Amino acid sequence: MEAGDLAAGESIAAECGAWIVFEDEAGQSMTPPRARTWGRIGRTPVVRVRGRGSGRVSMAGVACYKPGQRSRLVYAIREYRGREDEPKGFGWRGFLDLVVRARIQLGGPSCWSGTTSACT
Repeated sequence: MEAGDLAAGESIAAECGAWIVFEDEAGQSMTPPRARTWGRIGRTPVVRVRGRGSGRVSMAGVACYKPGQRSRLVYAIREYRGREDEPKGFGWRGFLDLVVRARIQLGGPSCWSGTTSACT
């Protein structure tokens, strides 16, 4: 790479040969939406949706990039069905497990997005 092509955090990663890592989380409810469709004037038909569809899905993932290497995606999925003994989403322990798995899989130093300190 030529000088000046990288942002501040990326140049630190390039200097120490580290992976650049971006993290994101998302969630989706599994309850089906209620739908409506066209009909006669004054009579709005309601489309019935079968199934209770309780619960939700939470996802967290990290996208890892390094020049000269193939990019990597490390992710974890949690499904919540409303039971007392299962977590509703990602707590700090679940996210810590994801970070540890990513660091083991990458096998080298990494610079996480949002940090401008030295690579770890």
